[in-house]
Amino acid sequence: GRTIVQWDKDDLADLDLLKVDLLALGMLTALSRGLAMLAARRPAPAAPTPVPHPDSLATIPAEDPQVYEMASRADTIGVFQIESRAQMGLLPRLRPRRFYDLVISVAIIRPGPIQGGMVHPYLRRRDGLEPVEYPYAPLEPVLARTLGVPLFQEQAMRLAVVAAGFTPGEADELRRVMTHRRSHERLAAMKARLVAGMAAKRISGEVAERIFRQLLGFAGYGFPESHAASFALLVYASAWLKRYHPAAFAAALLNSQPMGFYAPHTLVEDAKRHGVEVRGVDVGASGWESTLEGAAPGAPAAPGEVPALRVGLHAVRGLPRELGEAIVAARRDGPFASVADLSRRAGLSRAWATRLAEAGALGGLEPERREAVWRTMALAARPARPGEPGDLFAGLQPPEPEAALEPASAAELVQEDYATTGLSVRAHPMAVVRPALSGGRVRTVRELARLHDRAPVEVAGLVIVRQRPETAKGIVFVSLEDETGIANLVVMPDVYERCRPVVRGSPFLVARGRVERTGQVVNVRVDGLAPLAFAPAVGDRSRDFR
Repeated sequence: GRTIVQWDKDDLADLDLLKVDLLALGMLTALSRGLAMLAARRPAPAAPTPVPHPDSLATIPAEDPQVYEMASRADTIGVFQIESRAQMGLLPRLRPRRFYDLVISVAIIRPGPIQGGMVHPYLRRRDGLEPVEYPYAPLEPVLARTLGVPLFQEQAMRLAVVAAGFTPGEADELRRVMTHRRSHERLAAMKARLVAGMAAKRISGEVAERIFRQLLGFAGYGFPESHAASFALLVYASAWLKRYHPAAFAAALLNSQPMGFYAPHTLVEDAKRHGVEVRGVDVGASGWESTLEGAAPGAPAAPGEVPALRVGLHAVRGLPRELGEAIVAARRDGPFASVADLSRRAGLSRAWATRLAEAGALGGLEPERREAVWRTMALAARPARPGEPGDLFAGLQPPEPEAALEPASAAELVQEDYATTGLSVRAHPMAVVRPALSGGRVRTVRELARLHDRAPVEVAGLVIVRQRPETAKGIVFVSLEDETGIANLVVMPDVYERCRPVVRGSPFLVARGRVERTGQVVNVRVDGLAPLAFAPAVGDRSRDFR
């Protein structure tokens, strides 16, 4: 096992200990896995290929217009750093067209620039809606790349040197103050020194106050430009992989969980919307990890062939890796002939065989899931090994009666999928309940995208993200997923207080409100919320952030 100790970042800085960004490390791992899948499928040197199969970050083609076009549509679920609701709201306005635009995107959706009031001025200046101005003419070389708006820690340090006469050492002290959890108090204490330095440069009191407010914004959380550029490399690489190899991208993310903004079921639904055939867990075809397959289930995808994504045995909740690898190893001697053959060759207990049947993983041996579960009940029981679920009837061999079992309904199958693997390749839960929604009044996310601004609307879906950022002044953002996409809800403080138990506790919601459209960005400003009571019981699938 692993021992994980959580440290406060400021304490680490005080101790001069190295800090590692685990999210970036997780995406590096995922990209390495995805690129390894591509390398294994690379066509022969003489074979033409319309899409490159790079084997490292360095060999991914640079500055691909299709990658930037995808990002500009906010088609970025799973893409490093630009997959959040806030980033998806920014991207259609930012319209990235080159690498430095991604650097800006990484840095600008941070508490510092947001609290410092820097986001909208930058976008307006980029769109030519307001002139590029500098509060002090000598600051132009410092701020020109960001259109006169300070976005990076390095700019804040240079600003203090140029505008307030700080020494490099004092500017570095300012940087440390800006990144400390008590930075507002400490930065306020430095205000007299900053204002006096700017007065000596003949900067007016009003301009000096504006510059100080911008620095105060960085106290919330300013980003170094070098850090943003490093992150932007991962942004571009993950976006490129998603654009050209969505099956490999999704498989790599599934194999790197837990990480990122979205749960596996959302990653799978997004892959399906991008044309990827996703195949469920199957003891006759799945490896331990998720893999790419060819047209024949279980067979590797040939070079040049559009691959399918096969979900790995790792998705089965609680299944030990040792047991999953034993199933894969036993399969090398030939396909399993029956449930009993699988149990004998892989050393499965009756309890684990039943768990696999409930997950639909025995579909190649017994297509009807209830029948598969019934077959596992006839297996000879044995004492459970450490880590396995117990079996009350160990050592007994009951007779197997014949039974005419009614096939499970679509809703029951989806519910069982989520209960055992956390995702379903057969259908989204909302597709199951859509026919029961009254009179077609509840719109799909695809229909929502076509409505005009201020149009009244009702939407419903599975809650996948809840956010209540400190910078949002009590506003709560909720993302609902249906069978066609993701809807973003804006829940104002008064609505949240009125509907708090529903917002926080319901896995499915019906939201009533009005469309808020800004260009391509569409949100729903919510007037009322209710639980979707007859949806499948899939549990709370959201990832919640503050």
